[in-house]
Amino acid sequence: MLLGAIADDLTGATDLALMLSRGGMRTLQTIGTPPPGFNFGGADAVVVALKSRTVAADLAVADTLKAAAALQAGGAKQLFFKYCSTFDSTPAGNIGPVIEALLNTLDVPFAIACPSFPANGRSLYKGHLFVGDSLLSESPMRDHPLTPMTDANIVRVLQRQTDLKVGLIGHETVSRGASAVEAGFAGATRDGVRIAVVDAIDDTDLRTIGRAARSLQLITGGSGIALGLPENFGFQPKSPMQGRYAAPHGRTVVIAGSCSAATRRQIAVAREAGIPLKKLDVLAMAQGKLDANQIASWACDQHPDATPLIYSSAEPADVRAAQDELGRERAGTIVEEVLAATASRLETRGFSRFIVAGGETSGAVAAALQIPAVEIGPEIDPGVPWTRSLGRDRPVALALKSGNFGADDFFLKARDLLL
Repeated sequence: MLLGAIADDLTGATDLALMLSRGGMRTLQTIGTPPPGFNFGGADAVVVALKSRTVAADLAVADTLKAAAALQAGGAKQLFFKYCSTFDSTPAGNIGPVIEALLNTLDVPFAIACPSFPANGRSLYKGHLFVGDSLLSESPMRDHPLTPMTDANIVRVLQRQTDLKVGLIGHETVSRGASAVEAGFAGATRDGVRIAVVDAIDDTDLRTIGRAARSLQLITGGSGIALGLPENFGFQPKSPMQGRYAAPHGRTVVIAGSCSAATRRQIAVAREAGIPLKKLDVLAMAQGKLDANQIASWACDQHPDATPLIYSSAEPADVRAAQDELGRERAGTIVEEVLAATASRLETRGFSRFIVAGGETSGAVAAALQIPAVEIGPEIDPGVPWTRSLGRDRPVALALKSGNFGADDFFLKARDLLL
């Protein structure tokens, strides 16, 4: 193993694994930390998917350090901590505490932070994160039910999460090339900066930063920064997998737990296309009036050639109302548990192709289906591939989508890509 990566949620891990695979590296994605003695199968890069984005910071740190130890035991020469390109976190963490713990554990003086992913509309300029043409704080991320982002200045956000000194390497440095960026790293280290946020507004910038980071033991950021990493190990990009995907035989279902604006648009397009939909009421689930058996039965009753869509996605005002009634954490837990149990029941009743929207939902579904690892298939939209389960008697196909990712017709494209 050359590169070991730790992602704070499942969809982010899949996004990163896709990027590294396209860069020419044999990439394996595990779901959870692999146990001692795990066979990495000769992979050049291994991506460990955790569920640490919204847990307590001390638990996120412990889980990440355990994964880092497993990757180092597997031979990883460089570690990469991957988080969302919208820097999803709270004032208490978890990004800052995890980076700080990794720096201390690895006993290295410096790491970079670059969440930029221009292909999905995330860019960083003068330390400010943009979503499309809007500042992060003015994007729909300001209404995220778990990690509302109300400050676009990533230097400031990260500094609130750590006692380590946070600095900025601006675009004027990045635009001068990898040597200038490396000099910027050295200068920041001399100034006592332990974590440097690095501007990037396009893929050229990401490749420049990737080359400059070849000697760093720890890199942190979104999956975009991985554009420049495989070449540091001598790999060359390969053509993306083309054509339709031979997924395991069975029925297809869409399960959406994300309340992002992108996912809500995707549900609207699916509705217009005539896909059968079932909207879930969180309060009804909390009161025991709606459970996984009822939801699974509804999906099974749809035409065998149809792709039923089960969703708890809702407008921000409705999400806040449910959180006020149940509490933020309990509302989220109820949704995850019911959707995960629904997926498990559907799998036993002939469904083997799961399109899942939302990082937390994807993690819950994968756990319910007891999937230890996945291999990467064709890309549906930037950052979202079809995957196939590994280490399971009955394989399943999964398209695990971050809530904010994908074009408006994502669900239709994912379905139509399958043979």
